[in-house]
Amino acid sequence: MDILIIITVLLLAYLLGSIPTAVWVGKQFHGIDVREHGSGNAGATNVIRVLGWKTGIPVLIIDVAKGWLAAYLPVIFKLAEHGNETLTTFQIVAGLIAITGHIFPVFARFHGGKGVGTTFGVLLSLHPLLTLSCAAVFLTVLLITGYVSVSSMSAGIAFPILLFFVFGTPSLVFKIFSVFVAVALILTHRKNIRRLVKGEESKFIKRKKKE
Repeated sequence: MDILIIITVLLLAYLLGSIPTAVWVGKQFHGIDVREHGSGNAGATNVIRVLGWKTGIPVLIIDVAKGWLAAYLPVIFKLAEHGNETLTTFQIVAGLIAITGHIFPVFARFHGGKGVGTTFGVLLSLHPLLTLSCAAVFLTVLLITGYVSVSSMSAGIAFPILLFFVFGTPSLVFKIFSVFVAVALILTHRKNIRRLVKGEESKFIKRKKKE
């Protein structure tokens, strides 16, 4: 296996992840840096909160797409045969690097977002049905609580649980990765957790109070 091709794939994965969609779109079309407004996060949720749905949805789609493509690069470059655990491992590594790129983007002074959208894209590339199941958990919790942070963490925790007990996988690396995703999502939401405890977290969905 050509080590140069592997390095190229991993570098491309990081550069894809580093595309600071929220930052670039905010500056290009609205003249603001979203990291200086709202929650201060360079992610689709904050873009929607600050700039509206018309700007936020494209940002979300691009963030998901870059995660999906990064995890699919090992397939494109044929680093291993289809169905081979080695290929899955390469996809996971490329996906992790893309997520790291989103959180610490070289194109935005290493100050990015939490990586939820990009993580979703990576998982969608690895296991579509499992990922859509986690998306269902996200939407259910969002409708119940109104908090994107709680929904993201819930979906992250559901990922290894569903993988271990519902879908199953022969790949030990995939199992370890699923646990890593759950832990990472909780760690990247530390500030949100503190705001939730203090009752200061902003709801994404606000219900009208009955008069």
